[in-house]
Amino acid sequence: MPVPKQFEQACDILKRMELNGHKAYFVGGCLRDWLLGRPIGDIDIATSAHPQTVQQMFEKVIPVGLQHGTVIVRYDQQSYEVTTFRVEDDYSDQRHPDAVQFVQTIDQDLQRRDFTINALAMNRHGIMIDPFNGKEDLEKGLICTVGNSYERFREDPLRILRALRFSSQLGFQIEEATLTAMNTLNAGIATIAVERIAQETAKFFEGQYINTGMHYFKTIALSGYLPILKDYPAITGRIPQHMKSLKSFGAVIALFHWIEPAIPIQEWVKQWKCSNQIKHDASALAEALSYYHSKGLDHWLVYSLDANVYSDFCRLVNILLTEDLSAYAVRQIEASLPIHSKKDLEIDGTELRRVFPAYEPGRWIGRTLDQLEKQVVTGQLANRQETLKEWLKCNPPVIT
Repeated sequence: MPVPKQFEQACDILKRMELNGHKAYFVGGCLRDWLLGRPIGDIDIATSAHPQTVQQMFEKVIPVGLQHGTVIVRYDQQSYEVTTFRVEDDYSDQRHPDAVQFVQTIDQDLQRRDFTINALAMNRHGIMIDPFNGKEDLEKGLICTVGNSYERFREDPLRILRALRFSSQLGFQIEEATLTAMNTLNAGIATIAVERIAQETAKFFEGQYINTGMHYFKTIALSGYLPILKDYPAITGRIPQHMKSLKSFGAVIALFHWIEPAIPIQEWVKQWKCSNQIKHDASALAEALSYYHSKGLDHWLVYSLDANVYSDFCRLVNILLTEDLSAYAVRQIEASLPIHSKKDLEIDGTELRRVFPAYEPGRWIGRTLDQLEKQVVTGQLANRQETLKEWLKCNPPVIT
């Protein structure tokens, strides 16, 4: 199996470390994805060199986590996360190891990793190191912890969510002993920072095999330890059986809001500590779903949606309304829109004041532009200045 170009580009880093008397390997998810024929993301490197030594070997190094042995090496316009071989002490906060101990062998380093499919290493000559039979589990489509499952999940309960995420992304089954430990220790999720839970949950719902992941999600009753879901257990049971992947967490919130409208989107955003962008996307998708449910697909609906959520909107329509709506159909309407933002109107606030010179500046300007915007988008008015002025004369603003 030929080594991908991404690895070839990074071989110089490994070679330089070896020439300086250190060991270095490609590790983790990049190898997993390569072996599965999936797109390769970030290239991670593990080395026997201490982080201070790595800093001395390369010109551009970003010390992102020296205490845990991690730096970012910038090389040939690419970034590579380089981490010193290490073993970890207890996780008293169930998030970070209390301390790390640097070691000299890659086998010791791989032993601390979460799942066998991630406990892989490869040198620059393409020789694979696989002490826990990760390649075999990849071939079987199996998620299995490295070593004792209870220890791995007690160290960091977020690994329970990671197992679910991998089942959703890869379509893998979860090994029986691993699943039993997840079910036994699922309460540990409640000890994790909400931001970390949200990140993993978003990746979970992005998975191509979300229905596989959802099976395990329900099997271990994880919703009992997640914000809002723990107080409204019926929501999980009402998630449709024919789920599809959702590319934004805003779409996930819109899904939950549709299932239980009594919980405002603002409450989801607050308890899951989401960004303003996620709040915006969730609100826009929820409004679009309601509009589509009552009026169908039209110019105003498409105009009101950001292009970046078209795909999620169509998937939500399919999931929740069981109607077949393609992003292509939405983009066809988008292409036919007379304007794409209020700035495209052939009249603005300054011109409005010229049309109505006796009116003092105020909210009437914004309200009037809103009216014109909708009239133009829905095809009631042509976006020509004279046409808009003529309409304004017949429909003067109401000043309140």
